[in-house]
Amino acid sequence: MADLEERKERIVAFMRDKAYKPLLFKELLMVLDVPEKDIELFTQVIDELEEEGRIFKTHGKRYGVPTRLNLVTGRIQGHERGYGFLIPDDELMEDVFIPADSLNGAMHNDRVVARVNKKSSTDRRMEGEIIRILKRANTTLVGTFENSMSFGFVVPDNKRISGDIFVSKSEFQGAKKGQKVVVEILKYPEARRNAEGRIIEIIGDRNETGVDILSIIKSYNLEEDFPEDVLNQANSVSETVTEEMIQGRRDLRGLRMVTIDGEDAKDLDDAVSIEILENGNYRLGVHIADVTNYVTENSPLDIEALDRGTSVYLVDRVIPMLPRKLSNGICSLNPHVDRLSFTVIMDIDKNGRVYNHEIFESVINIDERMTYTNVYKILADNDQELIKRYSHVAPDFYKMQELALILRKKRFQRGAIDFDFDEAKVVLDEKGRPIDVKRYEITIANQIIEEFMLACNETVAEHFFWTNTPFVYRVHEDPDEEKIHNLNEFLYNLGYSIKGINKIHPRALQDLLEKVKGTRHERIISTVMLRSLQKARYSNESTGHFGLAAKYYCHFTSPIRRYPDLIIHRIMKLYLKGGMSEEKIRQLEGILPEIAKQCSERERGADEAERESEDLKKVEYMKAHEGEIFEGIIANVTSFGMFIELDNTIEGLVRMSSMEDDYYNYDEAHYCLVGERTRKIYRIGDTVKVILAKADISARKIEFILVESDDDFDSIDEETEDEIIFTKRKKEPSAVKRTSRSTKPDKDKADDKGRRSTSSGNKPGKKGKIIDKKVYEKIMGKRKRKKR
Repeated sequence: MADLEERKERIVAFMRDKAYKPLLFKELLMVLDVPEKDIELFTQVIDELEEEGRIFKTHGKRYGVPTRLNLVTGRIQGHERGYGFLIPDDELMEDVFIPADSLNGAMHNDRVVARVNKKSSTDRRMEGEIIRILKRANTTLVGTFENSMSFGFVVPDNKRISGDIFVSKSEFQGAKKGQKVVVEILKYPEARRNAEGRIIEIIGDRNETGVDILSIIKSYNLEEDFPEDVLNQANSVSETVTEEMIQGRRDLRGLRMVTIDGEDAKDLDDAVSIEILENGNYRLGVHIADVTNYVTENSPLDIEALDRGTSVYLVDRVIPMLPRKLSNGICSLNPHVDRLSFTVIMDIDKNGRVYNHEIFESVINIDERMTYTNVYKILADNDQELIKRYSHVAPDFYKMQELALILRKKRFQRGAIDFDFDEAKVVLDEKGRPIDVKRYEITIANQIIEEFMLACNETVAEHFFWTNTPFVYRVHEDPDEEKIHNLNEFLYNLGYSIKGINKIHPRALQDLLEKVKGTRHERIISTVMLRSLQKARYSNESTGHFGLAAKYYCHFTSPIRRYPDLIIHRIMKLYLKGGMSEEKIRQLEGILPEIAKQCSERERGADEAERESEDLKKVEYMKAHEGEIFEGIIANVTSFGMFIELDNTIEGLVRMSSMEDDYYNYDEAHYCLVGERTRKIYRIGDTVKVILAKADISARKIEFILVESDDDFDSIDEETEDEIIFTKRKKEPSAVKRTSRSTKPDKDKADDKGRRSTSSGNKPGKKGKIIDKKVYEKIMGKRKRKKR
């Protein structure tokens, strides 16, 4: 495999040369002096390069690299209005706008080749047209079935796919109007003709309980069930640690240690221990589940885990990377039972410097399974009942707090970026219906685990970097210079700037975030800044982690739910046991780039599915509150309206067309709306009152209408006033938490474990006034009369 890739690289390099002119296939054979015995292999290499989009064959059957032919390869990102954007493979290139009539049959996520024609007529963006589709991304789609007497069609759930899928009557397969279905694409769109398909699965009626989440699962090709051979292997695994398994491991069963997780977590990856050394420094132990002892290389379990890449944490369920018998059983670091682990011991001074470390296989026995809530109550509330209950481990939490704060201070001093975005917890009842939406509360208990896992991941990454062992790193490249210049232009209009933008350091961005903290611009600046950065990914090369301001970083601490961590454990074991032969090194060098790429793609898909499931339930929750008044802040201002964020993190749009007390103009330089007559200004960070006008579950969108002032209610007649209810809705029954884990996967916001929830949180929105439809119409009628 490595030899084939090397041949490809040589051919691509040859065609990139400035002296190269596009050649016919037979001319390439001559110029490169390909022996007759190698022509078949050479043909295979050329064909694969063309399929991958790394070289291109013109209409004249001549070969060249796309960039030299004014072509760009990449992935299409569709838009519900029909047009799209080409996201280039070259991350340094700007996106290319593709008008609807230039997509030429390409659909969302297809890999394509585009010809860049010109700058867009409306702005400075590059514009192009699709000239070849390299690989189709969608063979099946999920959507709602609609039909007439003679034909049917599927309206895709994914709004980035703008065209409906035509279904002939013979391909209905019993589907009925309004049902959620899976449609297989038989013919892809061409010119003015829609794609054609056949129904291959009926998920259920769109209003049936659970069908909404099942549709998301099917859309992202997520598999809840495991193949039979995978389950058979999982069932054959011993449920206890045997004496034979312990051989060659360091016995740490006498070392006091705990796990700290959310209340609902069942797949417990990590445990921590702490000691104070004679010199006053800290000895931190991070003990990670040894999953590779049970998931052997190239076994059915291993192949399935690689295919999944990650566990997926949807709003109402977990789709695990490994069967639950492993993830919640023998692999999980449950208390009071022996478990196999991979241990990293770090000696850390009072400045947060790791000056000595050890990495080894161990056997452990967890003293307590702690929750974030209880650890927080011990540390922050001095809860005497809990201190007494956990008297044998409680003193350790104070030491852990000390060390975590030292590590956190050191990390921010070196320039790590802390995007303090609020995340939501959607609480469901036993039928999967949302009954509450509240913010995650991040406490010192969460930060203890966050800092310890970060320190461990950095230590492991640096250790193996210097051994020159093939490895999988978590990398976050420096941001693109042009994007940073654009960010600085944006900041200038708000009265801010970044220092040293030609060679940006993460500290400059963190300094700005600290400067705007608590101001009206904090959220929008954080959002725009995040979009200006590269996306973190997995790589077999260590290029550093910009967001963490770390030279070396990897994901080592969650092998139950992330495949990169699992493969790292396997490599580490091999190295520590002296099994890293030249042959093994070559094998790893050949497979690790593809494994890293696969895991990055699976992570992105999981993130999208998780976000979509959460957005769906947020809109469903708000559906029951249509007509109510909420207080929120203006999170963003655009040319078509304002996005309002409520106290519970839910966001919706106030369209400019609904602001009928005046005509408003968008001031792009200052990101605000200005009334022509009243000169009233709506700025980012302003507090406003809004009526929830519409919660569209199918479109996953929320629309608000501004309540400009209390005058909207002052002159309503007494009969109307009696219709306004000033009481809060009756409290819903207590929640039944359905997710088996309250932790979200790593979002690279400087926390390895992800945001972990506690049981507390703010109530959703400031609300109370429930507006009757007639009252709503009177208010809106009054507002229209006020318009000039």
